[in-house]
Amino acid sequence: MTAPSPPLVPQRSHRIHPAWWVAAVTFLALVGAAAFRAVPGVLIAPLREEFGWSVSTISAAVAVNMALYGLTAPFAAALMERFGIRRVVMCALLVVALGSGLTVFMTTSWQLVLLWGVLVGLGSGSMALSLVATVTGRWFVARRGLVSGILTAGSAAGQLIFLPLVAFIDSAWGWRAASLGTTAAALAVLPLVAWLLRDRPRDLGVTPYGGTAADDVDPVRTGAARTAVRGLLDAARTRPFWLLAVGFFICGMSTNGLVQPHFIPAAHDHGMPVTTAAGLLALVGIFDIAGTILSGWLTDRIDPRVLLLAYYGLRGFSLFLLPPLFGPDLHVSMIAFIVFYGLDWVATVPPTLVLCREHFGARAPVVFGWVFASHQVGSAVAAFGSGVIRDVTGSYDLAWFLAGGLCMVAAAASIAIRRNLPRPTVTALPTDPTEAAAAQAHG
Repeated sequence: MTAPSPPLVPQRSHRIHPAWWVAAVTFLALVGAAAFRAVPGVLIAPLREEFGWSVSTISAAVAVNMALYGLTAPFAAALMERFGIRRVVMCALLVVALGSGLTVFMTTSWQLVLLWGVLVGLGSGSMALSLVATVTGRWFVARRGLVSGILTAGSAAGQLIFLPLVAFIDSAWGWRAASLGTTAAALAVLPLVAWLLRDRPRDLGVTPYGGTAADDVDPVRTGAARTAVRGLLDAARTRPFWLLAVGFFICGMSTNGLVQPHFIPAAHDHGMPVTTAAGLLALVGIFDIAGTILSGWLTDRIDPRVLLLAYYGLRGFSLFLLPPLFGPDLHVSMIAFIVFYGLDWVATVPPTLVLCREHFGARAPVVFGWVFASHQVGSAVAAFGSGVIRDVTGSYDLAWFLAGGLCMVAAAASIAIRRNLPRPTVTALPTDPTEAAAAQAHG
């Protein structure tokens, strides 16, 4: 028999509504989780030097991490419904901290795959799409879109903060200190999660922000995983789903899978200091926020298929131009590439969301969850494949060229999607919490 909930208190009795504290600690958890996504690209070279592992071996761990990060997301919400937000987030942070911390004791490559790939992948995946969707859905009625957008920026902010920091710690004290630093980041958030993160507004005797007691519904204890699987099976019977999934698969290959883990070692191959390359990659985190906002504004005014055609086409063209830009010194041409790639990094999300809404209606959040999963599977393929290319050919040039060509395929697939008019009236940026949350793992 459960204890009775505290009586509801008028919201005006709180100087700051508890929902904002829940959002703040969720943001910190997402930033902490993003630290682990910044680590692989920085530490590939140190691991090669110490253990003699090939780039493809290390990339295999990165690939497992990315695949599990995406595939966990559609099911993590079921765990939160069954066991509660706070328990799942605390367990996820502990799993991520354990996976990162134990790497300092590893001696063989399979341990890297287990710790970095499986444990960190499962833990961080449990704090991505599902966490933002659940928190915004339960705690906010008013400002839901705003809060979703702020929380999705947690990943970019984490990458921005931790990439240069991890690179500096590695250069000063070695990769073990950098790995332990990211472990400390997760553990530091843990007490705040235990203190401030609550499952539902009624647990604190309040109503959702901007809502009433009727908006604080009981969680669905069963059926969430079944709904996710059914959404995939239904969508897989349609042509638009496969075209969107192919586009996002290639999107993941050309961003999270190729550039995020391999840009730094590729630049280092050409004599650029790791700290400089990490700083460049961190700039992507700044410009992808601006790019998302601009893309949302454009999506409200331009055919989303045309936008995706432009985004993927220009991305592919820029990848063809990238290899000659690498060198020991930093030139304006490389800065221009970084600025453009940052603007384009997550720009594909708003038009993809609109097309999902047009074709799948109320099922769009679930369907987009699976489209996002294809993004992470593509990331995993590119993360491993690029490492193999580096080992076999001695450089990353072929990886950049192949990714550029595949972006042209994504552009063609996007423009081939038929419109499902009349187009519903929607805002360009995600307003559904599940959809908005998906943009967090994208960059």
